[in-house]
Amino acid sequence: MLDFVYYPVSAVLWVWHTTFAAVLGAAGSLAWVLAIVFLVMTLRALLLRPFLATVRFQRSIQKMQPQLQEIKRKYPKDLQKQSEEMAKVQQEHGVSLLGGCLPPLAQGLVFFGLFHVLRSFKSAEVGNYVFSADQVESFLQAKLLGAPLVATLADAGAAFGSVAVVALPLAVIAAVATHFTARFAIARQREAGTEETQQVRIMNTLSLWVFPLGALVSGVILPVGILLYFVTQNAWTFVQQHLVYRPTPAPANK
Repeated sequence: MLDFVYYPVSAVLWVWHTTFAAVLGAAGSLAWVLAIVFLVMTLRALLLRPFLATVRFQRSIQKMQPQLQEIKRKYPKDLQKQSEEMAKVQQEHGVSLLGGCLPPLAQGLVFFGLFHVLRSFKSAEVGNYVFSADQVESFLQAKLLGAPLVATLADAGAAFGSVAVVALPLAVIAAVATHFTARFAIARQREAGTEETQQVRIMNTLSLWVFPLGALVSGVILPVGILLYFVTQNAWTFVQQHLVYRPTPAPANK
């Protein structure tokens, strides 16, 4: 159903693996490890413009907050009038709620496609989108520091020790990056004077503790290759937030 996402993602992975395999050898595991890392980096780079569009949307929303609060105060019981006046304010600021939703949606589709493609390396007898059966077999044999990229702690069996040495640190790194990314985002909310509603508090709690806990649990149930993907994308998100937001402090509402 999402082949329009899966095939381009698979093609980018194929390009990077082919590139690294030409230098490191097609049978080497490092070519696959680097291909996964550079696949994430390539897709995140392509999504940089949508991310910046989301940042601009968020800043516009922050600037509008005093006017939106005034509209709610002025028409507390007239929801239709509130909606009409808020639409006027959004138009004045050039804000489109649909435009603000599209970039995160695009990012979600791309990363779901990446996750799906990596999970689709299952049988050496069949290909995987743009990959031939031989290439699939090569992926199934690939390892990261002795742990197969397709192995999970849950089904590692006799290889539990070698898989744990790799999977657990990856899960911890992903969890820590997720937690500190959330902390940075929450600090931005407070600097901007965002109203801390019950829904906001719930989402902040989930971001700070539940999502990182989920990253830790993933170390048990997800293959090493998927964990490598998570660590790379979480690290990118953490660095990207600091590079984009640090130079320009968010406007504080007074």
